[in-house]
Amino acid sequence: MGFTDKPDSDSGGSPSDDEKKLGLDRPGVEIGAFESRAHGQLPPDPDAGLSAEERAKIDRRLLWKLDLRLIPWLCLLYLISFLDRTNIGNARLFGLEDSLNITPGQYNAALSIFFVSYSLSEPLTNVLLKRLRPSVFIPAIMLAWGLCMTVMGLVHNFEGLMATRFFLGLAEAGLFPGINYYLSCWYRREEFGIRAAIFFSAAAVSGSFGGLLAAAIQNMDGIGNKRGWAWIFILEGIATVLVGIASFWMVFDFPDEATFLSDVDRQRVLRRLKADQQSSAEHEEFQMSYFWASVKDWKMWLYAVIYMGCDGPLYAFSLFLPTIINGLGYQSTTAQLLSVPPYAAAALLTVAIGYIADRTHQRGLCNIGVSVFGVVGFAMLLSAESPGVQYAGTFLAALGIYPCIANTITWASNNTEGVYKRGVTLGFVIGWGNLNGVVSSNIYRRVDRPLYRIGHGVVFSYLVLFLLGGSALQYVLLRRENARRRAGKLDHMVAGKSEKEIEAMGDVRPDFLYTL
Repeated sequence: MGFTDKPDSDSGGSPSDDEKKLGLDRPGVEIGAFESRAHGQLPPDPDAGLSAEERAKIDRRLLWKLDLRLIPWLCLLYLISFLDRTNIGNARLFGLEDSLNITPGQYNAALSIFFVSYSLSEPLTNVLLKRLRPSVFIPAIMLAWGLCMTVMGLVHNFEGLMATRFFLGLAEAGLFPGINYYLSCWYRREEFGIRAAIFFSAAAVSGSFGGLLAAAIQNMDGIGNKRGWAWIFILEGIATVLVGIASFWMVFDFPDEATFLSDVDRQRVLRRLKADQQSSAEHEEFQMSYFWASVKDWKMWLYAVIYMGCDGPLYAFSLFLPTIINGLGYQSTTAQLLSVPPYAAAALLTVAIGYIADRTHQRGLCNIGVSVFGVVGFAMLLSAESPGVQYAGTFLAALGIYPCIANTITWASNNTEGVYKRGVTLGFVIGWGNLNGVVSSNIYRRVDRPLYRIGHGVVFSYLVLFLLGGSALQYVLLRRENARRRAGKLDHMVAGKSEKEIEAMGDVRPDFLYTL
């Protein structure tokens, strides 16, 4: 079965690029075993007999088709999602606390309650996504959170704000882990990073767009006896509902059921995923064993630590950047506008890192390198008192945080195989990271302005210990595990197993090499 010493195949050639990628070029592995394992159960090849150049042209055209159908709309959905969860920071500058007669502590509680419902719901949302289908699940949750957002603009007290923030978190919980899981079921591992980066860059764009939009909507202050901050919630909520309705036609199901694909293109998508050792496009009945496989996987817990190292700072930064800039002496509208450039720079670097990590297959090193920007940025915010230096620090902070979000999710997805195991793993990783939003919501206190030493110090610690330190540890451990697999030290695990049983092992199978 390919894990024993055998003579070379009749071709007598060297291992193929795919065999090298999968670790099947090591001593003791039959050359050509990749064909029997990865290709043996593929759908019929619709391009049999075509030259390599013709196949490559068809593959590029197929990828372009997938990108145009999937990426732009999903980016719009996440832009709206991130805008809706963080626009409360903009509303604060326009009198939210005074209108509702709430204290700074109550405001922080309203921020925190979102992350409680959001985080606790995330681990199981991908199971619901798989069972209900993306074309139903994603539009449905958008309608739910759009209604919550609209109602938030109608509340008159602290209790109403808390209730709407709780249900907003509950409704939004399925989008980010769901779409990352969904995209991982469409693209090969070396193609996923740049798409995830483009998708997540919508969060940075929403930061820029949110500040500009809030500054414009504020001009509606007094219309209908509503304050400007209320109109921010109402108008953005209505927009979310309209996009949610359109999503019933714009969001497609998984590759084996997607209506925009022809039968031939569907075969091509499934074949290229299978060749990448992915089963995520196939039907698979949920079993609790998949859940426990994720819970018992040490990689999942370390990815959760890494993700909290960038997600906690992400929410601290996005929720309080207008407040931080305001504390430097700028007025509310100016603070909104000055928050735009750091987000724009972060969006560009996020896409660039996605591209670099895809080409180099070095996601861990990308995390380590990029996190240094964040560490330096928050060191500047901690130590400097000059508004100019602190504003420069916000640029480096954004550059060090945003690219690591998409890169970490892609890294975890690349190294987790199996339909439900990957979904549960991403839910746990993202859920744990978002739970740290509770911490982020309570570290920038008004009594600490204008320097916010405590808030900056907590974020600095997250970046050093969890993001930088966790990424370095994960890189070392995965590199060591790959060396063991290449040396054949785990080959005994497949003794006596059929091809189907070996494939069902997912990322535990000895020939699965982890992306570093």
